Amino acid sequence: MAKTVVIVGALDTKGEEFTFLKGRIEAAKVNAFVVDVGVMGRPGFEPDIKREEIARAGGSDLAHLASGEHKDDAMQTMAAGLAVVVRDLYDEGKLDGIIGMGGTGSTSVVTTAMRTLPVGVPKVMVSTVGGGNVSPYAGSKDITFMPSVVDVAGINRISRTIFANAAGAITGMVSAGQPRAVEERPLVTASMFGNTTTAVNHAQGIVEGRGYEVLVFHATGTGGRTMESLIADGYIAGSMDITTTELADTVCGGLFDAGPDRCLAASRAGIPAVVVPGCVDMANFGSIETVPERYRNRNLYRWNPDITLLRTNVEENIRIGEMLAAAVNEAVAPVTILLPLKGVSMLDSEGGPFWDPGADGACFDAIRSNLRPDIPVIELEDNINDPTFSGRVAQTLLAMLGA
Repeated sequence: MAKTVVIVGALDTKGEEFTFLKGRIEAAKVNAFVVDVGVMGRPGFEPDIKREEIARAGGSDLAHLASGEHKDDAMQTMAAGLAVVVRDLYDEGKLDGIIGMGGTGSTSVVTTAMRTLPVGVPKVMVSTVGGGNVSPYAGSKDITFMPSVVDVAGINRISRTIFANAAGAITGMVSAGQPRAVEERPLVTASMFGNTTTAVNHAQGIVEGRGYEVLVFHATGTGGRTMESLIADGYIAGSMDITTTELADTVCGGLFDAGPDRCLAASRAGIPAVVVPGCVDMANFGSIETVPERYRNRNLYRWNPDITLLRTNVEENIRIGEMLAAAVNEAVAPVTILLPLKGVSMLDSEGGPFWDPGADGACFDAIRSNLRPDIPVIELEDNINDPTFSGRVAQTLLAMLGA
């Protein structure tokens, strides 16, 4: 049975370009299903889903949007409507992959819809910003960005090659299909940083030895959001959230801020979780000269030429502890907090550059005083990277999963 690629674009301004793309996809023996998100002029050809349907799904009517007086509203409405329509197509089995082309406006609209699709569904975006910072457009999903090199404005010597390559990419993805593992093991997530690598590797080995597959995520903001996206999508059986350092970046305005919802996904999804205030002793900034002036006289550590770590203080740790407790309090499945009383990172060990029992204690006290009384707290006289601690993390999660 032939696969189907959904093509999304503004057919009023880019009809020629999407005609070419559609032809290349169909030449590869893949069905092309076209969705029009243009709002102004007439479409260059008849789509399978018209713009009027997209506007209605977004809660508006095309006449209002087409006046040209509400461009911001038009973009938001078409993005919202497209997200609904694209997800419906996927749920109905009518979408095996999706591709879009355009500038910043089209990129925003199309990727909003792409982000509603599960990880693994092929997604290709040919964009004028494809070679720049695409993280706001990608979110936590696996969108493949292809720089358009020239503007998506006509078929010429350069664009013809780019568009043909894009068609080849999406048809190749959907035709290749998804490989299946020989044995489908339940998935467990773990969050890791360079300062908790020893702990996570040890816990991972124990959990995988009991028949689970552990997905490890680097706690860099994007990593935390991606981990929580997979949890929210229902892929994950349990979580070892050992490295919650992104909360420190939220509090201090660091580079690796994962947003205010960090640590909430497991609670809301109802999966067993072990949560540790790992690496909350550090907030991350760029090279030393990029550290905000208000932190220049604080305890700073040059992790590498591009990353400078700020040692969090008592006040910041109180806030981090409150945030962590608030997230865990929403849990509807078994959850346990483990506290490493001899340091929350490699640097935060006795004699280390970030060793500060007072700051750590402030975080621990905030967790204890704000936590639901029915949630267990296990305190160990270990550093987070000691095998007795990481082993306890693994065994605690395994016990909850077994129960």
